Amino acid sequence: MMTMSLSPADVRALLARHDIHPSRALGQNFLVDPNTARRIVRLAEVEPEDRVLEIGPGAGSLTVELARAGARVVALERDRHLLPVLDEVLHDGGAENVEVVSGDAMAVDFADLLDGDGWRAVSNLPYNIATPLVMRLLSHAPMVERLLVMVQREVGERFAARVGDGAYGAVSVKIAYYGTARVVGVVPPSVFSPRPKVDSALVRIVRHREPPVQVPSVSTLFALVQSGFGQRRKMLRGALRGVLGDRASELLRAAGIDPAARAEQLSLEQWAQLARAAGQGE
Repeated sequence: MMTMSLSPADVRALLARHDIHPSRALGQNFLVDPNTARRIVRLAEVEPEDRVLEIGPGAGSLTVELARAGARVVALERDRHLLPVLDEVLHDGGAENVEVVSGDAMAVDFADLLDGDGWRAVSNLPYNIATPLVMRLLSHAPMVERLLVMVQREVGERFAARVGDGAYGAVSVKIAYYGTARVVGVVPPSVFSPRPKVDSALVRIVRHREPPVQVPSVSTLFALVQSGFGQRRKMLRGALRGVLGDRASELLRAAGIDPAARAEQLSLEQWAQLARAAGQGE
């Protein structure tokens, strides 16, 4: 098991030794603070022998702390230039409980990558793909039962927003379908290299054992949500015309929703009612 944490100087020396320069195109902001890495592991409630997926391990700061906690880690890294860095940090350091896999989390087959159930995802996600990546985990990786992800603060607040919150949007509704999200911490730019221009948020998502609402089709539900929030200044009878056609007002009333309402006023249950009404009307 890994015994040494990585200091900021360690990380910078590693990157320099391997001639690694963070890629803006890949959204790379490497975590360099061991205290933050330990905080993430603590908030993720990682226990010995837990099975953890880490997406984008970067230079290995968080990976080291997951290993030190005794977790069995699958670290999925897209940037092949970082594989020698991770090999030096982890294998030379004796972290036998970590498997580094080269691959793209937006394309990988999670069923092939992760055996069995009961996985956790604990990751510092690239800002530029955080939202689609979290949605892909929720929709394509049912074996991942809990997530603790570090994302841009604004994005994290959107993940966890409820009806009435200023950040409430389409992704809030979609995530609520799959699980319960909560912002459990805020992280300053100073713990990264290079430093981002904004704070980050730590978001915990616990997957529902069963969906909290029943709908004929999840894709229909999400299409309605996306369309409604895509034109959020419009009343729903107008915003949803592209999906529901001329029957938009009729179907909204059938679902018990005021056609003059706007997307941000609807809860997940109300969106589900509309999806059921639309399904019956087909």
